[in-house]
Amino acid sequence: MLDKIKSSLEDAIAPIQDGAVILVSGFGEAGIPYELMSALLDKGTRELTIVSNNAGTYEKGIAGLLKAKRVAKIMCSHPRPPHADMFAQAYRAGEVQLECMPQGTLAERLRAAGAGLGPFFTPTGYGTLIADGKETRVINGKGYVLEEPIHGDFALVGAYLGDRWGNLTYRYAARNFGPVMCMAARHAIAQVQRVVELGDIAPMEVHTPGIFVKSVVAIGEKA
Repeated sequence: MLDKIKSSLEDAIAPIQDGAVILVSGFGEAGIPYELMSALLDKGTRELTIVSNNAGTYEKGIAGLLKAKRVAKIMCSHPRPPHADMFAQAYRAGEVQLECMPQGTLAERLRAAGAGLGPFFTPTGYGTLIADGKETRVINGKGYVLEEPIHGDFALVGAYLGDRWGNLTYRYAARNFGPVMCMAARHAIAQVQRVVELGDIAPMEVHTPGIFVKSVVAIGEKA
């Protein structure tokens, strides 16, 4: 019987090893898998490449990994949201590399990876520092930058409901990068507020099909 439910956060993140490329969902505070990231911090995994919308806030999640010096590189679109002191300190000390890109480019690079596509041209960033070192072309009078897909070894996502086949549904803005990151990663791990029976998630509410998810772990309802 196919059952992707894990009994604990530690069991869910057990396959993650040093040097992994990890896609982390979240937009602002919505959809960030804080519990999975706390378990990853406790595991002691190092030299990670983190791909996310931002570079973490306060001292939890990505910021907690930065404080513990577990992150070698961050790829994101918004490295300095409010309260991003941990990233600022690590970057100024030369402890972490940064690859910054427009938010739409980040989303499309992930989507391209999930769809099995190769590099693509985008006009975003043409003629700016973002284009430095990248192939550029002018097509029909318009400038374009060649961008590479972003593949992840793992994805850590925060969802609302999940079932034993790995089907997921998200609530409101928490949906953000979760679906595309599950597609772009070789091994997607989802923390959910509640595990439900097969069929309880209506077909139109399956935002991430189980074929893209390896593990599901319940963390309980949030207030």
